[in-house]
Amino acid sequence: MRHVVLSICLIASSALADLKVGYVDLQRALTEVGEGQAAKYKLKSEIDKKKAEFESEQKKLREDGMVLDRQASAMSEEVRIEKMKQLQGRLMQISEKGQKLQVEFVEKERNELKKIFDRMDPIVAAIARREGLAMVFEKTDSGLVFAEGNLDLTNELVRTYNEKYPVKPGPGVKPVTPAPAAPKDAPTK
Repeated sequence: MRHVVLSICLIASSALADLKVGYVDLQRALTEVGEGQAAKYKLKSEIDKKKAEFESEQKKLREDGMVLDRQASAMSEEVRIEKMKQLQGRLMQISEKGQKLQVEFVEKERNELKKIFDRMDPIVAAIARREGLAMVFEKTDSGLVFAEGNLDLTNELVRTYNEKYPVKPGPGVKPVTPAPAAPKDAPTK
């Protein structure tokens, strides 16, 4: 019985020794690929524009509220109540608009990132096959606590992605300088 257990352990140990793995940092890759930078800039521009409009509406509502407070004593009770109802209605509309905008931007960001991540998947798979890797982990989501730097495929992913899907430098997009492929025996930071 001892020989069977020892044999199984040796076979498992031998199989694990041949298992080659790697990892990528998709969040870092997202910030370094041209399309990721362009998407982030585009979303930020849209958010800033909508936020400015939203804040302008809030400011106008506050100003109208202050005017109503100052003029309330000169108004009849019915007129004052009607004006307050109108302000409350506008406040509700602005609150609903703010919530809708927040949901809209989360959805837009998710859609933009999904497009990029969907393009990254086959690139990671091609790199893994070329390198003879059995598995590639995502650095953050996998719970990876430690791995040798030579297992990091992120630079290769970014370089390959930017070659395959080039984006011209412009507002929010840095000129792309291909990241060198990491030497196989060099640890990373």
